Amino acid sequence: MWIEDFFSLVYPRICICCGNSLWKSETVVCTLCEYRLPKTWYHLDPDNPVSRIFWGRVRVESAASYLHFNKGNRVQHLIHCLKYKGRKEVGIWLGSHYGNYLKHSPLFRSTDLIIPVPLHRNKELSRGFNQSEQFGIGLAASMQLPLEVRSLYRTRITETQTRKTRFKRWENVSGMFGIRDPARIAGKHLLLVDDVVTTGATLEACVHTLLTVPEVRISVATIATTRN
Repeated sequence: MWIEDFFSLVYPRICICCGNSLWKSETVVCTLCEYRLPKTWYHLDPDNPVSRIFWGRVRVESAASYLHFNKGNRVQHLIHCLKYKGRKEVGIWLGSHYGNYLKHSPLFRSTDLIIPVPLHRNKELSRGFNQSEQFGIGLAASMQLPLEVRSLYRTRITETQTRKTRFKRWENVSGMFGIRDPARIAGKHLLLVDDVVTTGATLEACVHTLLTVPEVRISVATIATTRN
């Protein structure tokens, strides 16, 4: 106990949102900031704005996002810390919390495997990790499901999607994913996970690729959505 107290003085544990000290039972985000996060509750509604992104474009069983993403809000800060400051624990924490909601949702209860949207190998080596995989790690732990990171892969590096139109985003990712060892996922209900969904172009490209595997069903979950 005294060793823990000593390290908390030298390396204080602080909330990544507000900067206040964390209690011993808290990790990454304090209870008050977690309560104030702008949750969507889309996992309870099959007819939600994230689900509608895919209507008429690709077959998705269910789709939801944990949080609303708006410029300057807590969610943008959390995702910035995850993607650009190497705070992998943020993705795991978000996945763990959202998984506790999804495992009780009738829309996601039949999921068999969790598959993160992959980064190209060179980009992952440069960044050091895949932020979607960290989210998936947290989901897998709380939902008690396997995490599958080998089957879906990126065939080439793409330009950033930021500031691209919906059509340009689709052009950027069209045909850029592949499947290895499809027998590993055949006949499964897959939960495809990513950090932020805007137009859904990247997720749509992933779904098209995954649907080439016999008898798979696919649902989608992301940390955040830009759609309200």
